[in-house]
Amino acid sequence: MKRVELEKLKGLKIVSKIHQGGVTGRPGQDAPELSRREQRALDQAKGLVPFTAKLNGELVNRIHALAKERNLGLTEVVTELIEKGIAS
Repeated sequence: MKRVELEKLKGLKIVSKIHQGGVTGRPGQDAPELSRREQRALDQAKGLVPFTAKLNGELVNRIHALAKERNLGLTEVVTELIEKGIAS
């Protein structure tokens, strides 16, 4: 394929994404979801680092219930619990 044809295809992809996306920022509409790359960049800007650990299933259920009870995100609840545990 020639370079000109490739550029035309790129342009068509961009135009189709614009038409599919609709208008954002209107009241009553949900905020657009971030891609994984965008979310990772935001997390890095906040100083967040991915951390993986294997936990007991019952403990995970209790953490989820606590997060739901407090209307907080899972990250906030886990951070709070770890900070309390380290401080003790």
